[in-house]
Parts: sequence; C-alpha cells; structure tokens
Amino acid sequence: MDLKSLIRDIPDFPQPGILFRDITTLLRDPEGLRYTIDFLTQKCIESEFQVDCVVGMESRGFIFGAPLAYKLGSGFIPVRKKGKLPGAVHSIDYELEYGTDSLEVHQDALQPGSRVLIVDDLIATGGTASATAKLVQKIGCELVGFGFIIELRDLQGRKHLPDVPIISLVEY
Repeated sequence: MDLKSLIRDIPDFPQPGILFRDITTLLRDPEGLRYTIDFLTQKCIESEFQVDCVVGMESRGFIFGAPLAYKLGSGFIPVRKKGKLPGAVHSIDYELEYGTDSLEVHQDALQPGSRVLIVDDLIATGGTASATAKLVQKIGCELVGFGFIIELRDLQGRKHLPDVPIISLVEY
C-alpha cells in the first residue's frame, strides 16, 4: 500500500515555509490505518525487538503506540506534556527550535531494566524522541529502538537519537 498517498500535505502550517505532513487522512482510512499498524508490527518483529513496553509520546504517539503494544503483547506507557499526569512523575526538560518543553511519565509506569520501544507518528529534528529516550534511560530502562510512521530525512533527526534500531515506514 502506498502510505504517502494517504498523507496530506498542508503548506505553510503551523507557520509560513513549513510543509506539514497531516496523518488525519491516513487515520480516517480503515484499510490504511490497519495496514500501518500491521506493517509497523511486522517491522518490529523482523527487527527482533523484545519489548516489555511501548512508549508513545503525546499525542499522536498514543494513536500508533497503543495498538502496536497490543499486537506485540506488551504494555503501553504514555509520555505526556508537563502537568497532564495525576500521579508522581519523572520529567525531563528539552530544547525546541523556539524554546523549551517538558515531558513526563508516571514514576510507577516503567521499571528499571524494562525493554522499551519508543513510538511516534513522525521524526523531524529528533528533539522529542531524543528527550523521551533520555527520560526512559534515566529511569534505567533498556531502549531497544524507535518506530515512526514518517521520517523527514532532510531534518536529520536520527543523528540526535541513541544508536539503536530505527524503523520508519515513510520517508520524505
């Protein structure tokens, strides 16, 4: 299946000069969504990932991470923006192109030694994925890899990630 044909390009969003890759058109397509989850699962199995938990970043990482965790027979752990989780949290601050942000995970969500796969819809500059990796490693988890639906290769996000396998289904 040609996933690119299901991803809409929106020019000048969220600001002039940016070409936004919109996955809502992929999500609304039942066959495309099913194919995406099945293909990502297949790639994880081929990579021989042994995963205790799939970690998905707010918010589109939830969309793909939870069904992937189900298919892999693992747990799903949400990583959220600051102030969204009700319990005690581990947190990490990280740099964005336009400032800073924070990510949090419940303190009881991950145990040291857990094998973790980080999943998001897209990797661009790699900032959010890198911060999430540092967060799970700070807890003492073993990062086994990353899974992305879309990779924007020109932005070189991979170079900011730890040296673990990276799966991307579509590259621009």
